[in-house]
Amino acid sequence: MDTLELGLAGKVAIVTGGSEGLGRACVERFARSGAKVATCARRKDVLERAVREIRRATGGDVLAMACDVTRAEEVEAFVAATVKRWSVVDILVNNAGTSAAAGFEQVDDAQWQEDLDLKLMAAIRFCRLVIPHMKRRGGGRIINVTTVGGKAPAARSLPTSVTRAAGINLTKSLANEFAADRILVNTICLGVVKSGQWERRIKGDPEAFYREMAEKRRVPLGRFGEAAEFADLVAFLCSERAAYITGTAINFDGGMSAAV
Repeated sequence: MDTLELGLAGKVAIVTGGSEGLGRACVERFARSGAKVATCARRKDVLERAVREIRRATGGDVLAMACDVTRAEEVEAFVAATVKRWSVVDILVNNAGTSAAAGFEQVDDAQWQEDLDLKLMAAIRFCRLVIPHMKRRGGGRIINVTTVGGKAPAARSLPTSVTRAAGINLTKSLANEFAADRILVNTICLGVVKSGQWERRIKGDPEAFYREMAEKRRVPLGRFGEAAEFADLVAFLCSERAAYITGTAINFDGGMSAAV
């Protein structure tokens, strides 16, 4: 069990994209805190392996289900399976998504739609499904994972920067609308953080790669963020210790972004 009293024990959390990287770190963090966790990802074999390892490490109660979050019927089935198992949903972490960055003239309609479906519509559908359960519970927590590019987009950052900006706007809109229901909604805006997407680009020494990339990205702290640090922030925002925080867009970027 967690020694830091966050009040997460017994809570039911949904984490999308939990097979690796940031999502997996969140699943493990919640499990260590005594929460019950439902997680999904597209690759069933990778997800099930990750969840087996998390169960062994934490002894936690974790539900794993293959799910393509761009398909409404699969999202509905996953949330239904979660509710069938535990009857409630207290926490939602909309984490699923990958980076897609190109120049405006290189992005066609299909790429725009794919990005919107993965990063925006998936979050909308999950929120739509869990908010009624949170209302019945007398409150809840929603974390939308976005990027600092949604606040201050660079050149050739499409379609991700536009989709992430929409996610930031969605966060504020939901926070205002459902504050009276004690549903707190925040977004964590990522800079450069160690994850599966970065790991697949490594050739040679990983630490040397991360140092070089942090220097190229001009990260003031001089390093990449760690998945465990990200998961700690998520856990805090979902805890009773963060009961007065909603509608915020928190940069998790080592000071990299010019936007606050």
